[in-house]
Amino acid sequence: MNIVLTDEALQWFKQEMEVESGDTIRFYARYGGSSPFHEGFSLGMTREEPINIGVKTVIDDVTYYIDEKDLWFFNDHNLHVDVDATNDELKYEYKK
Repeated sequence: MNIVLTDEALQWFKQEMEVESGDTIRFYARYGGSSPFHEGFSLGMTREEPINIGVKTVIDDVTYYIDEKDLWFFNDHNLHVDVDATNDELKYEYKK
């Protein structure tokens, strides 16, 4: 499994979350909403120090990761993070 971020997503993190070198961003399964795999769960994101990294991507010394306990949510798919230009929000795709 991999985490892939577009250049637009990286720029979004810099502008909206003011990420800097050394920061850690966690993607996690949260209760509520829906996803392609799990009704009642959606993907959340927060700035948080890792405990048990299941998968990570490091870009410009910023670590984007998913904790081991949340890997079930992705159903063995890669996480692709981009920006929806119509509302300037992150959008997620799950690809094999």
